[in-house]
Amino acid sequence: MRAVDVIRAKRDGGDLTPAEIDTFVAGATTGSGWTDYQLSALLMAIVCRGMTAAETAHLTRAMADSGKRLDLSDVPGPKVDKHSTGGVGDKTSLVLGPLAAACGVVVPMMSGRGLGHTGGTLDKLESVPGFRVNLTEGEFRDALRTVGLGMIGQTADVAPADKKLYALRDVTGTVESIPLLTSSILSKKLAEGISGLVLDVKCGRGAFMKTRAAARMLSRSLVDVGTANGLTTTALITAMDAPLGRRVGNALEVVEAIETLKGRGPRDLTDLSVLLAAKMVVLAGLAVEAHEAVRKVRAALDSGAGLDVFRRCVEQQGGDPRVVDDYSRLPTAPRTTAVVAPRAGFVAEMTAGAVGVAGMVLGGGRERAEDAVDHAVGVVCRAKPGERVAAGETVYEVYYRTTSRMLAALPLLEESFTIADAPPAEQPLVLEEIG
Repeated sequence: MRAVDVIRAKRDGGDLTPAEIDTFVAGATTGSGWTDYQLSALLMAIVCRGMTAAETAHLTRAMADSGKRLDLSDVPGPKVDKHSTGGVGDKTSLVLGPLAAACGVVVPMMSGRGLGHTGGTLDKLESVPGFRVNLTEGEFRDALRTVGLGMIGQTADVAPADKKLYALRDVTGTVESIPLLTSSILSKKLAEGISGLVLDVKCGRGAFMKTRAAARMLSRSLVDVGTANGLTTTALITAMDAPLGRRVGNALEVVEAIETLKGRGPRDLTDLSVLLAAKMVVLAGLAVEAHEAVRKVRAALDSGAGLDVFRRCVEQQGGDPRVVDDYSRLPTAPRTTAVVAPRAGFVAEMTAGAVGVAGMVLGGGRERAEDAVDHAVGVVCRAKPGERVAAGETVYEVYYRTTSRMLAALPLLEESFTIADAPPAEQPLVLEEIG
């Protein structure tokens, strides 16, 4: 089957057969019969012509089968994971993973690194001295058996077709496609050996999906394709107009996650983490009703059981567990400065995307996959939408290393919020549930 014939079929609006999809995925995996420009041509044709639910489900399955699928049947307990589509200040994985594990869920969490204005769970974890995200399969199994939680990066033999296609999409303007997003996200999750998946689809100024309609389309696709592939899947659409929590930056977010596990976290981060963990508990079959699951998770939070799981996870994966009680062991930026309110009033709007880009400019994120990350730098939101500020009061506290990076970030932060005479209407954090 020639690559050009498959490209032409999709270019002309046809539905690809399973055999044609298999040929495409095999080409991405081995390079046999497909050049990079032919793979890119089909990706663009999919962006322009779309895919049916059946095509997307088969593409996802084929990408998962392009590498090794983990079989975790020898690890006792129900296996459920969570995935976020990416946001600013989104450190929920560091909170909900331990909470769900404390409730009896086995959480094999395969996460990613940050790119652009969105942060990555792996980068946050690597703020902890010694923490290893590149575990062997045996070490990963040991972590799941011992702690109930393992937090690792995508291994070389998991969904290799996705690695190739993601790299091509990133440089060919073919990221914005519901079928391609769906297959990329779910192929890795299908390969994890889980039976349930909770999705947090971000929506708003700091999210990839800017509108609720777009977030709904992606959520529906993820739930339908996950279900079609035997994975019980549910999705929450959550607001990402302002940063989640108050801290943006790798080590800063680790501190906030630990504070949340100690019961001292910001309300939005605490509430969302508890809700997502409760969804995981329900999918694991450890609670029937949502309120029962929330009660279990709240008990794990209030008792310190979730914090204990986090501490043991850090130690199990080679990190320094003393960071839980001594934040000075985490990377610390040498300098700080403030962005202040120009007048008295209420913070009316805060653009999460601009705050995320400022964090990247400071060195806390990466513009390209190969960029190094400074784990110490970032931004703390001292005021958030709805809160009153006086003229000259700090809105952002900026943690930085070099003056040039700080000066480049300040204009982004200064333009990222507005002050009004009256507080804005309170917006819900969870916009919708699908599945």
